Amino acid sequence: MYKKHVIYKRDKYNMLTVEVQGKTLVIREISDQWGEEGYQFISRPEMLHWAANHFLAENFIGREDELKEIMDNFRNV
Repeated sequence: MYKKHVIYKRDKYNMLTVEVQGKTLVIREISDQWGEEGYQFISRPEMLHWAANHFLAENFIGREDELKEIMDNFRNV
C-alpha cells in the first residue's frame, strides 16, 4: 500500500497528490484544463526542486499564504 499525501485539493477536478511508492515519489496533478499529468522523482530534493520551479511566487501574488501552504505540504512528504 502506498502512502498518499494531498498537497492541495480545490475540488474533484483540481488537485495535486504525492504517492510514496518505496523510494519513488509519484506526483499526480489533475486539473480541469489539462486533465491528469504525472511526474516521478527518485528523491525528495528532486521533487522539491520541481515544486519550487512549478509553483512560482509571481503566480501567487496576493495569495502568498496559499503558496506557503503548498510548499509546506511538499516539505512534509
